[in-house]
Amino acid sequence: MRAIVIGSTKHFLFAAFYAALGIALALIIAAVWMLNARPNLSLWHTTHLTSEYHQQSGLTDFNQYLLLEDKLFAEVEQQVYRQYQPEIASPINRYERHSLSDPRLWQQNWNRSFEWKNPQAEFGLLLLHGMSDSPYMMSHLAQHYKQQAYVLGLRLPGHGTIPSGLTDITWPDLAGAVSLAVAHLSTQLPGKPIYVVGFSTGAALALNHELENISLDKSTSFDGMIMLSPAIGLTPIAAGAYWQAKLGKLLGQDKLYWNSIQTEYDPFKYQSFAVNAGDVVYQLTQRNQTLLESLSVQQLDAIPAMLTFQSVVDDTVSSLAVVDLLYQRLPANKNHQLVLFDVNRTRSNNQLLFQDPLASFAPFWLSKPLPYRLSLLENDPQRDHHVQVRELADKSITNDVLALNLTWPKDVFSLSHVALNFPIEDTLYGPQSGNNPDKIQIGRAIYQGERGIFSMTADDMLRQKWNPFYPYMMTRIDAFTQGHQSESSLDNKPLKFSQK
Repeated sequence: MRAIVIGSTKHFLFAAFYAALGIALALIIAAVWMLNARPNLSLWHTTHLTSEYHQQSGLTDFNQYLLLEDKLFAEVEQQVYRQYQPEIASPINRYERHSLSDPRLWQQNWNRSFEWKNPQAEFGLLLLHGMSDSPYMMSHLAQHYKQQAYVLGLRLPGHGTIPSGLTDITWPDLAGAVSLAVAHLSTQLPGKPIYVVGFSTGAALALNHELENISLDKSTSFDGMIMLSPAIGLTPIAAGAYWQAKLGKLLGQDKLYWNSIQTEYDPFKYQSFAVNAGDVVYQLTQRNQTLLESLSVQQLDAIPAMLTFQSVVDDTVSSLAVVDLLYQRLPANKNHQLVLFDVNRTRSNNQLLFQDPLASFAPFWLSKPLPYRLSLLENDPQRDHHVQVRELADKSITNDVLALNLTWPKDVFSLSHVALNFPIEDTLYGPQSGNNPDKIQIGRAIYQGERGIFSMTADDMLRQKWNPFYPYMMTRIDAFTQGHQSESSLDNKPLKFSQK
């Protein structure tokens, strides 16, 4: 009897194992089939550029980086723009000359690194864009500080050229370019403060630069860090990017190297997203967490003051990780500040919420006092669609509230990961009617029809692309860079912002 039971158990376990293996293989085959059913790859997905910077390039200063960048863009011109000959011309392909999306239509080539020297500069400002973006993401910040600062906008390796540039970069490549830029600014501005503004991956790179210095007991480089939608933590699925790329290499299926393959209609941002790019951000965030966990209390105290802006809803990075994995670890004796943008909580909007996005933050705000200044931009209960900023210094709800003369735009429910950097006036991502019909305006591109008929996805069309509270954000950044410990001149009175 015992032998029969043991034999039956073995047969059952073998059957369960092979059944699980069969299901796994079936799922893999189905996933590969679905991924290969996507649009065909184009020249800008398959061309390999040889002049891109890598950490092993052996460059020793930022001027060499710029010279290499010159060669890189000459290569793009030769291998992509001159080689691409479509059967049917597209009016919105950034890789077709004279299309509405041709980057050359803009006076400034925002796909390139730029350096705006200023002999009277009060401080240096390093601008770091995000993954798949370009320096255009930081263009309004650059213009804002042009008269006050020595501005350097870095084009990160793999960016500003063609999407295939993201298929073989590593996070040390990005970090190496940041180090060259920081060293250059320090040389140009001896004895003057240097601030960094980083968006998404750019923010993670700025943080990494300082954490690496601190872990080696070196001096920090920045007098302050401003972070917009920082990549502190990602969703767990990001860890699977590495294995998707491995599977693509194993099967010889090039499309598996891509999370998305889309029409390249944006002149300054890739729409197609390489699997490797997601893995690079994931590895960078993991490295930063390892460093943070290894630092002593004294080393954590060496982290420069940080000012961070984050929407409570963000489909690209984890908003909660900004609080849980970074700000809650900071010492209380620094001028660290966190500004959260809540959703638009009108009565009808509240009915549409699956769950309150603020609920998951509450446990972290019960400590008293918080080791940082926490500001929540939320609906003003006294004025429809207007907003206020409430200071949440501890678990008690204080009366420290600042009313703003800013409003939620009609039909806008929340900010998004990509919205923070752009004011309403932005001619590419803003909603106002532009004066140049020969240039694409993505902020107004919302078309109604049946599902699946547009090359521009509905997700992209509906995603908020500009920040209605940009004036308040810039006021906070101004105060931060000027070394103000508090906004005493702004407390307890409305801000007179105009919304054009």
